[in-house]
Amino acid sequence: MSNGHTQGIAPNAKRLLFAGFMAILAAGIGFGIRGGILANWAADFGFTGGQLGAIGGAGFTGFCFGIIIGGVVVDKIGYGKLIVAAFLFHVLSAFVTFAASKGQTQEMAYNYLYWGTFIFALANGTLEAVANPLVATLFPKNRTHYLNILHASWPAGLVLGGLVGWFLGEGPSAMSWKLQLALFLVPTVLYGVLFMGQTFPKSEASAKGLSIGEMMKDVGILGAAVACYLLVLFFQGALQLSPMVSYAMGGAILAVVAVITGFSIGAWLLFVLLIAHVLVGAVELGTDGWIQNITGNILSAKEGKILFVFTSMFMFALRFSAHFIERTLKISPILLLVICSVLAFVGLNLVSGITSFMGAIFALSVYAFGKTFFWPTMLAVVSDRFPRTGAIAISIMGGCGMMSAGLLGSAGLGYAKDRFAGEALQKTNPALYATYKSTNNPTTFLFLKPASALDGTKLSDAQKAAPRTPEQTLVVNASIEGDRQTLKADSFIPATMAAIYLLLFFYFKAIGGYKPVTIAESSKA
Repeated sequence: MSNGHTQGIAPNAKRLLFAGFMAILAAGIGFGIRGGILANWAADFGFTGGQLGAIGGAGFTGFCFGIIIGGVVVDKIGYGKLIVAAFLFHVLSAFVTFAASKGQTQEMAYNYLYWGTFIFALANGTLEAVANPLVATLFPKNRTHYLNILHASWPAGLVLGGLVGWFLGEGPSAMSWKLQLALFLVPTVLYGVLFMGQTFPKSEASAKGLSIGEMMKDVGILGAAVACYLLVLFFQGALQLSPMVSYAMGGAILAVVAVITGFSIGAWLLFVLLIAHVLVGAVELGTDGWIQNITGNILSAKEGKILFVFTSMFMFALRFSAHFIERTLKISPILLLVICSVLAFVGLNLVSGITSFMGAIFALSVYAFGKTFFWPTMLAVVSDRFPRTGAIAISIMGGCGMMSAGLLGSAGLGYAKDRFAGEALQKTNPALYATYKSTNNPTTFLFLKPASALDGTKLSDAQKAAPRTPEQTLVVNASIEGDRQTLKADSFIPATMAAIYLLLFFYFKAIGGYKPVTIAESSKA
């Protein structure tokens, strides 16, 4: 590989890459710590799995707004202004989240945690609207490699966040969840310093002076429809708007895109990639938000934290090997995605059956290898095949993935946990189920039947009891069975992804193989 490929097109390329690394690191640390304090929130406020899933989901839906809006305007207003906005959002999110405390009504605490998480995600999305196109522009000859390096900061942040919970969240001297969460502000300050005073390159599309309408032609009506449907779900869920109003708002946004793009249908390949990335968000990040809680429930809370840190460290190391896999093993990005989907499917099924710590290490290693390359490789594929979209296509893709993680992945897994655990206890002991059943409204998800959850506080008490009564043991076992069934259901997502990527692999093989294209060639992609 030539020196130009490693150094980038700007003299400050490596500093900008590291600044982007630190920005995503801050997001990963905050996400990792939140995954470890879900049990604190359930115990303090009595939240159900569905409520915790909705709060976790806000950590993705807010991201969507940041990355899509940021991606549309970044080529026009510049990277610097978005970085300042993201920094302010990160600080504000801490104040809103920390306003939640014992003694408040459950509704008030829920709102503080939900919107604090949403603002945190808004900051993260705004930063990725900067980092992804910036790195893709800086290293045009080796995008898969450097985007994987950029996103290695995500599992690195998960490692650090997991270690915070491991060392500072356990035992008699454990820190409060607020102090644990405040630690994400450290890398926040660091990325602000690293970006300060830097000059930024322009994307190929921006350098050629393409308008926003021109940049969005490949996205078109088809691509915008994917994003608008997810927005409709957000309007109905987070904003509690009626279906009629939600669809009207989604339709209005779609109409605006149609007018801006001259009623361009969009590239069918990009449409398929967007659908695939919706599934990526659901299975990768949606599962990430729950996996520590699930494995901690099946084995022990401490082992769950250790496994989370191990899996994240494994991902961190693997993302530096994308170049070796792509160039040395002669595996195209699409074939890599096929292999990863199969491994993720197998891994999730293996994790659902774990009974020991070492068994969990093996199962999670298979799953981690599978999910490691999904996100950055998908961004690289879109950057390679649709250069005239500038920052817009990869930002919309990232936004759809994050929105899906919140609305479909995190919320869907929360629903599954509530449903399968409740059904398991009801089948074993209906009278005990009636005692432990939550008095909150049933958990709902899309068109599936409402699920009655177990009360979060009562379940937490049963899990912590030592020794447990026979009734408490039945409750805990039902919760564990619910988690196992949840992971099995989750595995159908990567199975679907494998089928999609395999079809794309045959498509590229039929047209002479996968390769990056220029703006002049992109209309033929």
